Amino acid sequence: MRTIVISLGILLLMPAPGVAQQAQTGKPAAQASGKEPAATTETKPQEPAVPAPEPKAETAKESDEKASDHEQHYEMTEVPPVVTHHQINLDGKPFAYTATAGRLPIKRDDGKIEVEMFFVAYALDGQSSAKRPLTFCFNGGPGSSTVWLHMGAVGPRTVVLQPNGFMPAAPYRMTDNPDTLLDRSDLVFVDAIATGFSRAADSETTKKFLGVKGDIEAFGEFIRLYLTRYERWASPLFLLGESYGTTRAAGIANYLADRGISFNGIALLSVAMDFGTLEWAKNNDVPYALLVPSFTMIAAYHKRLAPDLMQDLAKTRQEVERWASTEYTQALHRGDALPAEERQKIIDTYARYTGLDKKLIDNASLRVDVEQFVYNLLLDQKLRVGRLDGRFTGIDPEGTLDSHGYDPTLTALSPPYNSVFNQYVRGELGYKSDMPYKFIAWNDPAFAKWDWGDAVKGFPNTAPGLRAALTKNPYLKILVMEGYYDLATPYAAAQYSIDHLDLGPDFHQKISFATYEAGHMVYIDGGSHAKMKKDVVDLMDRSMR
Repeated sequence: MRTIVISLGILLLMPAPGVAQQAQTGKPAAQASGKEPAATTETKPQEPAVPAPEPKAETAKESDEKASDHEQHYEMTEVPPVVTHHQINLDGKPFAYTATAGRLPIKRDDGKIEVEMFFVAYALDGQSSAKRPLTFCFNGGPGSSTVWLHMGAVGPRTVVLQPNGFMPAAPYRMTDNPDTLLDRSDLVFVDAIATGFSRAADSETTKKFLGVKGDIEAFGEFIRLYLTRYERWASPLFLLGESYGTTRAAGIANYLADRGISFNGIALLSVAMDFGTLEWAKNNDVPYALLVPSFTMIAAYHKRLAPDLMQDLAKTRQEVERWASTEYTQALHRGDALPAEERQKIIDTYARYTGLDKKLIDNASLRVDVEQFVYNLLLDQKLRVGRLDGRFTGIDPEGTLDSHGYDPTLTALSPPYNSVFNQYVRGELGYKSDMPYKFIAWNDPAFAKWDWGDAVKGFPNTAPGLRAALTKNPYLKILVMEGYYDLATPYAAAQYSIDHLDLGPDFHQKISFATYEAGHMVYIDGGSHAKMKKDVVDLMDRSMR
């Protein structure tokens, strides 16, 4: 999926050792309960995930053939999580909390471990688990770890960026997060399989979970097992998903509702549920209209709009939203039947609202996609605009006319997040491992074969899962959060997805919206980060009345 998958890095396909954790001081305690989960005290060795080969000599040719298949095998024996104790000051008040870092097993019916999913959990000390909310957080990709939400949005520690979210100079550092959710909810950050430190037993097993259905089932089982081992069945439950994490969250909500687990609230950041709103194609005009308002906001940020449009951006945005959903959409529907005079009028208006050259709009048959926009908006300056955050710009490393998906947003953010987390998880959290932490793995060949489900049904869409969850749980509340400068999941596309849930006004009263002067990762901007914290807290308050 070109709207979600971005080329970044290639996983080294080689055998990797199991996680070797440093012995911890103090016993591994269950979070906020003072009880020790059974898994942390098991000493009986687990059965190897991969049967031992029959004792026969292996020829050099056979060995080479196996190596060429890039087969991976990981140790699936459970080891105790690492538990550490910390304190953070928020608004002048100290908050003591316990951090737990480890891996939970996903098992077959016969008890054999197929997958171990890495998590870092935080629990405020001295709280009753029956009353204390618990929020499961995850990023998307597919192929992204949860380092972004963990170290950027709601975890107790955060990466230090410039105030607007731009890249600082190395060496990178972290600080206490004034906008963490820990003062309002215990937190569990979970890495998807084949990202972070989460691994399946072998390459063949990995394939089972790299798809919409397998991914939802794995996370659903993780949540069930976490509630069981850490005795959190009585806690108010929340989900926070970002990007493809919203695809997952919608699916999880319905999947677990059928298994007796309900959520009080779900926060959806940068929505990607209905891919029909995101995947532009010759037979799908919907995304083109939904992109235009975001094009306008980014063009305004870079001062590419006429002065009269810049005077009142809120008014301009509403004007563009109306035009894109009416005149522009109707023009696209008419195709070649659109009269030349009307077509030119559409081109003129489109250019006025986006700062793009009229010839480009004409040659694109009125349908400008994200790649064309980010490449051409500042072409006269030989700068490329960010896809994940249109405020970012950069000179394409491959040359102005030789681009292959370069996004200056990730180029700026990846080094700080990767460096800081690798130091944090091994240093402050004490989770020792030689295994590489795959903060991004979506260019791994395995993710290129992501199973998007039944193609006969059209574009991938888990919005029906969210609809089903809302109908099955009359108390469920939803928060949709979007950045104006996000071209990966445009804010108008999120509104469109919610408006097409086919639910009455009573259900829509359970859904609230929040928008930000930021991009895909709204929390990297200081002002937007504080607003995001407030909006999520409001969701929790409404969900537990």
